[in-house]
Amino acid sequence: MPPWSAEEFEALLREKGTSYHIYHPFHVMMAEGRLTRSQLQGWVANRFYYQIAIPVKDAAILSNCSDREIRREWIQRILDHDGYAQLGDGGGIHDPGGIEAWIRLGEAVGLSRDDVTSLRYVAPAARFAVDAYINFARQRPWQEAVASSLTELFAPHIHQQRIDTWPTQYPWVDTAGLQYFRNRLTQARRDVEHGLRFTLDYFSQSRALQQRALDILQFKLDVLWALADAIMLSQCEVHIAGPRELGARAQ
Repeated sequence: MPPWSAEEFEALLREKGTSYHIYHPFHVMMAEGRLTRSQLQGWVANRFYYQIAIPVKDAAILSNCSDREIRREWIQRILDHDGYAQLGDGGGIHDPGGIEAWIRLGEAVGLSRDDVTSLRYVAPAARFAVDAYINFARQRPWQEAVASSLTELFAPHIHQQRIDTWPTQYPWVDTAGLQYFRNRLTQARRDVEHGLRFTLDYFSQSRALQQRALDILQFKLDVLWALADAIMLSQCEVHIAGPRELGARAQ
């Protein structure tokens, strides 16, 4: 079979958004304001393990990538999270980065810096899910790791949702701590433009490669869903209610 057109391929990639973790029960509870203070703190503490994994994952992609132009664009993702400083006559530029912004989010929800950075509240299954993603980026061809980043297609909506709802649903959270989400509105859209452009070009060489890209994106969506599962199980009481329909996700 011939490859899908670029328009058809992009539409299929975007259709994967129906599996994005914005629809996970725990994230639905968050958006509806139904999490307790402790549960929201637990989410922030657990997700920090994912945040610190992002530049490690991106460094793994760079280490496997032989394309200089790709590396020149991709390295910005590491700087976005690790931060950077450039000295200059006017005082230079200092960006503490997304990891620091997430620590401040932790402080905004009532955690201490040590609560967040010690990782003592991270559930084992959350670690397992995140480590699986890092290992994928390390072990698979860099082109595949680039395609796995396309969950960013769906990220601006969930970031905007938190910016819009948290001040009302969780008024005890210091809104200054929401800066991470504000930053990612711009950064994620920029990252998507680059990653999507490459994926549409490289994987459109054949229908098989296009299907591989779709499978890779589904893998990353599954990682995020599994991470949300791990957090929900660590933060919620679980009641066993008997059998459920085979293949159905948690509702």
